[in-house]
Amino acid sequence: MAEAVVALVAEGIKPIIQQAKFVSGVRHRVELAQFELHLIRGFLKDADSRTGHDEVVRIWVELVRDAAYDLEDVIESFALKLTSKKRGGTMKIVLKRFACIFNEVVDRYKIRSDIEDIMNKLSHLRLSLQGYNIRQISGGEGVASTFKRQQDRRLTYAHQVESHIVGLEEDTVILVKELLTEGKRHRVVSIWGMGGSGKTTLAKQVFLQNEVKSHFNCFAWVCISQQWEGRDVLEQVLVKLSSPTKEYREEIAKMKKDELAEKVCRIQREQRCLVVLDDIWTREAWNSIKAGFPINEETESWILLTTRKKEVALLASRNDFLHQTRPLDDKQSWELFEQIAICAADNTDLGIYAQKTELGKKMLVHCAGLPLAINVLAGLLSRRETVDEWNTVLRNVNVYIMRGTNVLEREQTGEEYGVSAVLALSYDDLPSQLKLCFLYLAQFPEDHEILVKRLTQLWIAEGFITSMSEMHGSVEIMEEVSYGCLIELVERSMVQVVKYGSTGKVKTCHLHDLMRDLCLRRAEEENFLCIVNSSLGLVSKTALISKVRRLALYLDKNVEYEFTSRDGRDGHIRSLLYFAPKRFYQKWNKKVMRSIFSDFKLLGVLKFENIYKEFELPEKIGNLLHLRFLSLKDSRFCGLPSSVSNLVLLQTLDLRGHLASDKIPNVFRNMEQLRHLYLPGEYTVSEKLSLTTLCNLQTLVNVLVENCDLNGLVQLTNLKQLDIIASKSGYLEKLKNKLISRSITFNHLRSLSLTVRDIVSSCPHLYKLRLVGIMAEFPKEPLCYPNLTKITLRSTKLKGEQIEILEKLPNLRVLYLSAVESEESMVFSQGGFPHLEILTLDWLHGLKVWRVEKGAMPGLGRLYIERCRGLKQVPDGVQHITTLKELTIHTMPTTFCRRVREGGEDFYKIKHVPSLLITNIIDEEEPEMEEAVGDSAESIVDAHPPDEKTEEIQAASTP
Repeated sequence: MAEAVVALVAEGIKPIIQQAKFVSGVRHRVELAQFELHLIRGFLKDADSRTGHDEVVRIWVELVRDAAYDLEDVIESFALKLTSKKRGGTMKIVLKRFACIFNEVVDRYKIRSDIEDIMNKLSHLRLSLQGYNIRQISGGEGVASTFKRQQDRRLTYAHQVESHIVGLEEDTVILVKELLTEGKRHRVVSIWGMGGSGKTTLAKQVFLQNEVKSHFNCFAWVCISQQWEGRDVLEQVLVKLSSPTKEYREEIAKMKKDELAEKVCRIQREQRCLVVLDDIWTREAWNSIKAGFPINEETESWILLTTRKKEVALLASRNDFLHQTRPLDDKQSWELFEQIAICAADNTDLGIYAQKTELGKKMLVHCAGLPLAINVLAGLLSRRETVDEWNTVLRNVNVYIMRGTNVLEREQTGEEYGVSAVLALSYDDLPSQLKLCFLYLAQFPEDHEILVKRLTQLWIAEGFITSMSEMHGSVEIMEEVSYGCLIELVERSMVQVVKYGSTGKVKTCHLHDLMRDLCLRRAEEENFLCIVNSSLGLVSKTALISKVRRLALYLDKNVEYEFTSRDGRDGHIRSLLYFAPKRFYQKWNKKVMRSIFSDFKLLGVLKFENIYKEFELPEKIGNLLHLRFLSLKDSRFCGLPSSVSNLVLLQTLDLRGHLASDKIPNVFRNMEQLRHLYLPGEYTVSEKLSLTTLCNLQTLVNVLVENCDLNGLVQLTNLKQLDIIASKSGYLEKLKNKLISRSITFNHLRSLSLTVRDIVSSCPHLYKLRLVGIMAEFPKEPLCYPNLTKITLRSTKLKGEQIEILEKLPNLRVLYLSAVESEESMVFSQGGFPHLEILTLDWLHGLKVWRVEKGAMPGLGRLYIERCRGLKQVPDGVQHITTLKELTIHTMPTTFCRRVREGGEDFYKIKHVPSLLITNIIDEEEPEMEEAVGDSAESIVDAHPPDEKTEEIQAASTP
C-alpha cells in the first residue's frame, strides 16, 4: 500500500516540477526528492507484504509513507503560492507583488530547506534497507505475502467431508448435470465467487456425488492456492489419476515438466477423468499447467475449477460453463447457524432456545449470507453454553467474525484469522494501484449504493487513474481505465454489482458487509482516510489522524453539525466527502462553510450534496486552486461566485442543485481540464455561456440552448452524454442548422436527452435517447442507429406508424412511454421488439385498446402499466410471453385490477408471471389528476423522470 502512495506522490508532483522550472534552486531539489521516491518504490512491495509480521519493517514503511506525504504537502503548498502570484493582472496586484518581494525570497529559502530535509530523510530510509533485509521487487511481479503456515491452513482435501451443508442442493444438481453431459470434447466447469462463499464446499459436494463417482474412472483433487508451482501441480494430478506403485512414483518424481504434462494428457485422453483444481488464483497459474489438459480435444474428461477471479474462470472455461456462488438467504443462514451453534440440550429448554434464537438472529445479520462467516460465528458460539456468553459475543460480533477466536494471537504474530484471513488474501493479491481504488470505497457508508460513474470520476480526481494509465502506456481515456478498475474489483469478487444500466454496464455497486469491514480496517491501518460520524457524537472536537488525506463526514438530521478545522492544522486534507440523508435540512454553523473554503487550501475533492438548508458559497471558493472535483448536487446554494473561474483544474463540476439565485456567471472558459459539467435544471445568465475551450468535455447535462453560445456548443465533438433543454423549438432548429452547415457529427455521443424536438441525425452512435416535449411525429432516423438500447418518450404524440418504427429497432432493450398522446388503439406486431426486456406504459391518456400479437416482445422480462386509465384489460398475447417475470400495475382503475387477480377474466394471461404487484388502486369515479407537461425541478436535476422504472436493470438480470 505504501508503494501505491509513493507512486501517487511521485506522479502527482510531475506538473509541479514544470511550474517550478524558473524558480532558482527549487526545481532541482524537487527532482532529487522524486528520484529518491522512485528508488524506494522498488523495495516497498516486499516491505508492504511483511508489515503484518515484522514490527520494524512496519515502522519503516510508515516512515516512508509519511515522508512522501510531507513532500506532497510542501511541494503543493509551494505550487499554490506560485499559482496565486500568477493570477490577476491589475495594478493593485502588481504593487502588492513588489511589496512582498522579501516574503517571496523567504518562502523560496524555506521550500528549499524543507525539501532538502525530506530528501535527507528519504535517503537515510533507503540506506537502512539492508539492515531490515528488504529486497527489491520489480514492478511486474505480484505480491506473494502469505507464509507457509497460512498456506497450510488453506489446503483442501477431497476426503474431508463437510459436517453441515445448507443451500447447495440446487447448485449441486446443476453442476452434476453439466458434468454428466454427453459429448466428446474436453470441457471445463468453473465456480467463482468471493472468499468464503462456499466454492470449495460446492465443488466437494459435486465431486462426492454417486452419479459422478460412477460416471468417471479416474479422479484428482489438487489445491493450488497462491503459492503454486506448475510442475508440482502436474505431478500431483498424475499421481492421483494413475495410482502409481512405489517404483513408478519415484519415476514420476524424476520427470521433467513437459513429460509430466504429456503423461497427464494421455491419461485424460484414454480414460474418463475428473480433475478438480481448487482455489486457482492467477492466469499465470493456469497457463503454467494447461499443457497437461487436452482442452477441446476429443475426450470425455472434465475439469472442475474454483477461483475468486472471473478472469481466471473465463480463461479456462470461456466456451464452457461458468457458475457464480450466491449468498445464503435468511432461512438458509439460520438453518446452517442452528445446526452448528445450538446443541440438542438447548432445544429441550424452550426458554434458553428462545433467547439464543433471538441473539443468534441479531448476530447473523453481520454475516450477510456468507457461509464462512456463519461457520466461524456458529462454531464460536457452539463453545459458549450460557446466554450471558452469547450476549458477550453479540457486543463485539464483528470482531469475532472477522478475527475468529485468535484475536490475541493476531496481535502477537500479525497473522489474520477468521473471515479476515480469507478476505485479506484477496486484498493482498491486488496490484498496488488497485489497493488505492479499493480502500477508497471505505468512505462510503454501510449499505450505500455507489454510483459507478461518480466513483470513477472521484478516482480520477484523486489521481489514482492518471498514474495507472501512464504506467501501462494506455491510450484509453481515463474514464474507460477507471471503469476497467471497477470491473476488475468486481471480477476479483471484492465488489458486488447492485444494478446494471440499460447498455449492460455496471450502474451501481457496493461492498459486502464483511468486505467493507476489511476495507475499513485496512484503510485505518494505512492511515488512508478518516470517517467522522455525527450520529455517534463524533463532531467538532474530533481529533483527526495525523496526515490523513481523506475525510468523510456522515451527517445526521438529529445532530447539529459543527465540525471545523483545528485552527488550520488540517490543511493537508485533500478530499472532503459529505454524506447526508436526502434533503438534509439541519441548520448550518457559518464556521463550517468558512472552514471548508479557508482552511483546506489543498483540497482536490469536495462532495457537498443533499444539503437542503440554504447556504451561500463564499467568494473564497476561488482560492481552492487544486480542486478537481466539486459536487453540489441536490443542495440549495445561493448563486455561483465569479471566482469559480479560478478553478482551472476542475475535471467534474456538478451544479444540479436548487439555486436560490438562479443566475450562472460565464465562468467556464478557463476550465480546459473539465470533463463532466452538470448545470442546474433552471438558470439564467448575464451573458451567454462560452464552452468553446472545453475540448475535454464528455458530459454536458441541462444545457439551455438559448443561454449558450452555439458556436462553442457545436465544437464539443468529444461529448458522450448530452442533455439539452430548449424553451422553444426554434433554438434547437438553430443548433441543428449549425451542425448541418458545418457538417459536424457527434461520433462519440452515446446518450442524448432532448426537450421539445430532436437532432439525432448528427449522433450516429447513440445507445440512449430521451425526448421530452410536444412533437408532430416521431423521427425516422433511429432506424439508422443499430446501437440504440433505450428510448424514453415523455409528453409526445405517438402514432401507429411510429410504433412500427420503434419495434424494428434491432437492439432496443428498454422502452419508456410517459404522458404520450397516443391513438386509441396500439398494436405490437408479430416479431416486433425482438430484444425488448423492460417496457413501461405510464399516463397514456388516450389508449383504450392495446393488442400484442403472438411473437411480439419474445424476451420481455418486466412490464409496468401505470396511470393508463382508459385501458380496459391486459392485452391478448401477454400469455405467450414466457420470459415475463414481473408485472407491476400502479394507479389503475378497480375494474382493470380485478380482471388480473386470480379468478378474474384476464388472470389466464398472466398466471405464468412469478411476480404480480398491484398498488394504489383508484376508483373509476375519481377525477383524473392533471399532469404537468414539463418535468419537475427535481426531475430536471436528475435528467430522468422520477417514475422511470426502466432506468436500470437489476443485477439479478445480468446481461
